[in-house]
Amino acid sequence: MIDLYTAPTPNGWKVSVMLEETGLPYEVHPVDLMKGQQKTPEFLALNPNGRIPVIVDREADLTIFESGAILIYLAEKSGRFMPSDTKQRMAVLQWLMFQMGGLGPMMGQANVFYRYMPEKIETAIQRYQAETARLFGVLDGQLAQNEFLAGDYSIADIANWCWARTAFWSGVDREPFPHLNRWIAQIEDRPAAQAGVKVPVDISELLGGSEAKNKAETFVRGARTIVTTGKDD
Repeated sequence: MIDLYTAPTPNGWKVSVMLEETGLPYEVHPVDLMKGQQKTPEFLALNPNGRIPVIVDREADLTIFESGAILIYLAEKSGRFMPSDTKQRMAVLQWLMFQMGGLGPMMGQANVFYRYMPEKIETAIQRYQAETARLFGVLDGQLAQNEFLAGDYSIADIANWCWARTAFWSGVDREPFPHLNRWIAQIEDRPAAQAGVKVPVDISELLGGSEAKNKAETFVRGARTIVTTGKDD
């Protein structure tokens, strides 16, 4: 059994989608970021960096933090979504690192300045939205020539998809990227992806409708306390 400590964010979804895809048994432990549970001594004993997600593999007596490291571990444990051939494996890992070092941080900062910060600093908003759009263009170019990012469906697709699908929240238009949109829709059709992004709770209702708008505004107010106090995931 794997214990998953997580919250409804793209980094958290990366692991829950992977667990759903592999069928590995897991137990969810929600972490309330707005209450600062990721900064408690109990959580810091699992991840001294105070970020979600974290897994504890009871059978292996192993605790792992950092979503990319977790994806690699789960791929190796399950024997799925990571090729054994060195060339293909490196292709997967480079697109995983693309997300870890580029897409995730840029979209995260776009979220902070576009959604959460009470003071709207236009130069910062434009900077991070433009860089996100540039990275979308890189993905779009790769997906114009390939069904998935690195051969077959892999942890690279899971990691990038969990972020790219949230472009609306970053204020970035996905319309100019047809191949990216095809790929996002294709993965959205996977039952494991649908289930994984509802862990630990389903927040998809934040993305549309008048009632959802009110809920989104409430969510933003709560999230604002996280980013202004340094308690983000």
